Amino acid sequence: MRDDLTFVEKVERDLRDVRWPGPEEIRARARRRSRRTVAAVTAVLALAGASAVAAVAPGQSSAPPAASVEPGVPVRAEITTEALLRPADLGLGPAQTQLTESGLAEPIRIDEMLGACRSSKGLSQTWPSRWSRSQTLLAEPPDGADRAPGDVQAMQDVYRLAPGGAEAFLTDLDQIIAPCARWPSVGPYEWKGRTGTAEAVHQWRVVRRDFAGDGAAMVRHVVSPPRDVKTGETFGDVPQPTYRAIIRVGDLVAVLGLGRHGTESELIQLSTVAAARLCQAANPGC
Repeated sequence: MRDDLTFVEKVERDLRDVRWPGPEEIRARARRRSRRTVAAVTAVLALAGASAVAAVAPGQSSAPPAASVEPGVPVRAEITTEALLRPADLGLGPAQTQLTESGLAEPIRIDEMLGACRSSKGLSQTWPSRWSRSQTLLAEPPDGADRAPGDVQAMQDVYRLAPGGAEAFLTDLDQIIAPCARWPSVGPYEWKGRTGTAEAVHQWRVVRRDFAGDGAAMVRHVVSPPRDVKTGETFGDVPQPTYRAIIRVGDLVAVLGLGRHGTESELIQLSTVAAARLCQAANPGC
């Protein structure tokens, strides 16, 4: 759903020599609707290639149960921006950029690298939403400064599913992640003047549940230090774990992530705020 907000295709691990595009270029990429993970990912991104796709429920996932709507109760359709997090929720001042996009029948995306893993195993995309809206919150750099990874503060995708689908998606989450419990990815790297082919091992698992909304799950992504497949030598620092919070409120599912310095505890706190904002767009409302 979220459009292309990866600011570089291959990120060097130290991230000091990368040119970061301005808001105009970001918006142009957003309109091309081929989003990749934002700059929270380090050089290991290159090891999986640039063709990561969405991660969604497997074909054998349980079908969403039918549900009826109470007579006289308004049914909400499009997801408005009022249901999204606001810059003030993250403590961002007036110097910030808020990029939003909406879509129809977009598949639920948990993590782009998880999508790459599932795609490599031939797993299909079978869990489309009805309506969706996404946003990325960026802190603006000082005048004249280039963009840096720390400018990305939060990423949020919100999906409206068919009746019963949101609850079923959370129920099937472990099944969605299971094929990628341990996934080695291999690809070219460039690091401090060195080039070659490296391997990194990715692991995903649900580490926490029921901390926000009508249901929630925290997915942790851990990556091993990349290893040169020819010499066997590892290089670079150990990548920090990244987290995605998946929150359900009524018929809505939200996928929420923080920038490269965000922590699990901060994401849990923000998830509570996000769930409260979703109430005004959910069926039924809170």
